[in-house]
Amino acid sequence: MANTNICQQFKALIPEGVSVVATITANNGNGTSQAGLRDSSVITVKRESVTARQKAFIQNGEIKDAAPELVQYEEEV
Repeated sequence: MANTNICQQFKALIPEGVSVVATITANNGNGTSQAGLRDSSVITVKRESVTARQKAFIQNGEIKDAAPELVQYEEEV
């Protein structure tokens, strides 16, 4: 029988885990990379698929894909 709960169907569309954008600062040569976060902290993540100085999507401690370089604006209201 199909799941008729609309909330459960919607939750199934959302990937699990938190996803952040970080700047890759170094590839370690052992399958891991260093990633700099917006709060200036540096974490070690799995994979070396994105080169240094590029942005990447990080999910569950692993590089998922390269992130686009977009301009960021801040406005006060």
